[in-house]
Amino acid sequence: MNRNRLKVILAISSLLLVMVACSFSASTANIKDVKMARDYDGNDPTTTFAQDEVFYCVVELANAPDDTVIKASWVAVDVEGAEPNTFIDETELSTGSGTVHFELSNNGLWPLGKYAVQLYLNGELEQTVEFTVE
Repeated sequence: MNRNRLKVILAISSLLLVMVACSFSASTANIKDVKMARDYDGNDPTTTFAQDEVFYCVVELANAPDDTVIKASWVAVDVEGAEPNTFIDETELSTGSGTVHFELSNNGLWPLGKYAVQLYLNGELEQTVEFTVE
């Protein structure tokens, strides 16, 4: 009787472990490539912008399920007339693998200095891309 009881307990334990493992979903989403550019499609990559340009960030996502959340957070790292690491703006999208486009424009001229875009996947900081305005 004890042997049968042990088999039942092991069978139930195994079933519970399988159920837990099946409900666990770790995203394999990752940033395959990222570039700053002067154009939406990333055909003119750069890390240096003029004061009147739009900042384009083109991201290639790989292994991303359709519900992957990617966020671009724009920061003025060290620019004229602003406190260091001043938050500018952010955009959040839900998407899958492929190309994702972010852009940031300004009604006036961008202050000279260093900027960054911080890229988050599902709430976790994955990459920071720095660029300058000269």
